[in-house]
Amino acid sequence: MTQAAPVSPVDRAGLRHRVDTALTEFLAARRRWLADVDDTLIPVAEAVEAFVLRGGKRLRPAFGYWGYRGAGGVDSDRVVAALAALELVQASALIHDDLMDRSETRRGEPAVHRRFAEQHRDAGWHGSAQGFGDAAAVLLGDLCLVWSDELLHSAGLDPVTVARARPVFDEMRAEVTVGQYLDVVTQATGHTSVEQASKVARYKSAKYTVERPLLLGAALAGAARDVQAAYSAYGLPLGEAFQLRDDVLGVFGDPGQTGKPAGDDLREGKRTYLVAAALEAADDPGRELLGRHLGDQALDPAGVDRLRELIVATGALDRTEARITALTGTALAALTGVELVTEARQALVDLAVAATRRRD
Repeated sequence: MTQAAPVSPVDRAGLRHRVDTALTEFLAARRRWLADVDDTLIPVAEAVEAFVLRGGKRLRPAFGYWGYRGAGGVDSDRVVAALAALELVQASALIHDDLMDRSETRRGEPAVHRRFAEQHRDAGWHGSAQGFGDAAAVLLGDLCLVWSDELLHSAGLDPVTVARARPVFDEMRAEVTVGQYLDVVTQATGHTSVEQASKVARYKSAKYTVERPLLLGAALAGAARDVQAAYSAYGLPLGEAFQLRDDVLGVFGDPGQTGKPAGDDLREGKRTYLVAAALEAADDPGRELLGRHLGDQALDPAGVDRLRELIVATGALDRTEARITALTGTALAALTGVELVTEARQALVDLAVAATRRRD
């Protein structure tokens, strides 16, 4: 059950192309609206289009779609368009996250706040370029969140179906917002424990990456309660495993594949499960070294290598990899006790592999 499929579940049923088409058409209409308001808003349209359309794994719509199909939902471009709204929620979260973390890049391109700061400097405008970039990122992130609502409601589904899905969509967006705040507080207080790191991962990323998209698809299909329960039992551990893989890539990933500088999570001071496990297992000199350099924006490649070596030596990397494996196994086991459409069940198995073995 854990062999990766030759065709990605994100690409089956033409899903990636259909999601991209829905997003392209929606954002083209929003560009026209922005241009009617004022020509100076064209860079806003261009930035959102670049961020949303030129990158992204489309995992969230895929979980939503196969959750919908697994519950007996009939394939429909309208459903795909509604689920594409998840990509706008994701864009909002990432734009704001990059700003809060002062990240320089995203997917190999300047982060949105950096993009607009550069626009300010290039134009020779008054005031602070950084302040302008920060303000633009806040507003563009908010705009993507507003547009996620609009896309869900304008996809063409009947009002009863949308109303059934609405509570899941609302709770998901609230969870990712409070998860972001928990992350900010954890970094500010230096509260580092594997329990707190797991909670932050669960609310900041895990729930809105897997569980809520699945439950959104289930709601659109009018799924039975046992299916919803199975989706939560699958989605929560898998979402946490997804975030743990992200944490590993944030320290050990190849910049050519992740689109972010090597060791960026270390410079940003992320209190992840990986870091918490290292601090828990390190000796006093190791804890002092990690504590001194975690969050050091000037950390050079040699410093990144020293912290990586420490994380490996403490067994934290092995512990994190073992937890990813265990969580993925728990998730897959949850699919065995519920009746699902066969094709969708296999797609969910393959999505679990794709989400936890990825390199970007």
